[in-house]
Amino acid sequence: MKTYSYAAMALLALSAPATAHEFKVGALVVDHPMAFETTATAMSGAGYLTVTNTGSTDDRLVAVEAAFPRVMIHTTTMQDGVASMSHVDAVDIPAGETVKLAPGGFHVMFMGLDGDPFEVGEAVPATLVFEQAGSLEVVFNVEARDAADMEQMDHSTHGTGN
Repeated sequence: MKTYSYAAMALLALSAPATAHEFKVGALVVDHPMAFETTATAMSGAGYLTVTNTGSTDDRLVAVEAAFPRVMIHTTTMQDGVASMSHVDAVDIPAGETVKLAPGGFHVMFMGLDGDPFEVGEAVPATLVFEQAGSLEVVFNVEARDAADMEQMDHSTHGTGN
């Protein structure tokens, strides 16, 4: 049984046009929230999205909430050819700019999958919390990895720590 509510997924699906995968709150436009499929033994999965601030005031993504034991915003850094992930308190979304949460950079970590992997075609409901614009309910669509994705950082074994 999945750890997230199917009723919530249905409500979110009805609130967005069938062909679009874009969500809006205030001057912020969130495009294509997605997560890659994970292995059966994965302890966590990573989520990615793009946020465009069409307004004249800076904002910040300060939290992501979802039905998992822990959900955090992380960043990836490289030092001496070794990638490491660390928790960040927020991601700045400057006025008039677009910020991508993508493999190898900022990303959302859904921790505590515990044998309940992300499978292609599933939808993972979550709430993005912005400092100025407030809360926005979104759906992360689970997609298949391709060869190019496999070259990026794989977060499927990322533990539950920072």
